[in-house]
Amino acid sequence: MHVLILGGTSEARRLADLLAGDPALRVTSSLAGRVAQPRLPAGEIRVGGFGGPSGLAGWLRTHRVDALLDATHPFAETISRNAAIAAADTGTPLLALRRPSWQAADGDRWHPVPTLAAAADALPALGARVFLTTGRQGIAAFAHLNSLWFLARSVEAPVPPMPAVTEVLLERGPFTLDGERELLRAHRIEVLVTKDSGSAATAPKLTAARELGLPVVVVQRPSAPEGVRTAPDLAGAVDWLRALST
Repeated sequence: MHVLILGGTSEARRLADLLAGDPALRVTSSLAGRVAQPRLPAGEIRVGGFGGPSGLAGWLRTHRVDALLDATHPFAETISRNAAIAAADTGTPLLALRRPSWQAADGDRWHPVPTLAAAADALPALGARVFLTTGRQGIAAFAHLNSLWFLARSVEAPVPPMPAVTEVLLERGPFTLDGERELLRAHRIEVLVTKDSGSAATAPKLTAARELGLPVVVVQRPSAPEGVRTAPDLAGAVDWLRALST
């Protein structure tokens, strides 16, 4: 069985590592190529886009893919939509691996918003010193907020446009609670902005913000494409594949 994993997340890498040891499976991971030095999973690797849903459908046919696993970031809306269209076009079984959303706890001061633009609109009323953790591609949405100070954390350096007063912190998770506490205190952060990725590797910032009583602007994730089956964890994805092969 040839399994194509649309990857780039830690779950996608762990899933490929898990499946690649099965001699009954041929595992290919597809990476978008936006990160210069990604952590590579086990199995075969392809890098770059497919050319929209028709290009992905052609790849599925040419390479005789038997199962498609969408393990991309919860905010990778375009590739998830393309995967749904291509899978339907080719009759390829599709499963979307979607880690659960973060859930607010007692003491959290969350401000849910639907988009990055809405997050930018909410900031001036919440604080002047902002910890921005939306990834380098999300920084442009805040470029017009020149009266605020930003600490922007990303894996790779962002490119303009960005706010006039921005300090960039290049780091890759996982992050520790002690480290996040110290970062918020050292930079005198007044408000945190994040996407609801649901990742355990980046969740400590939420606990640190709660302890300090900081408001958190949470950009809500888009829904999976209509009609696409989802699994919340690796075990669910493996069970789905086993059911296909029997």
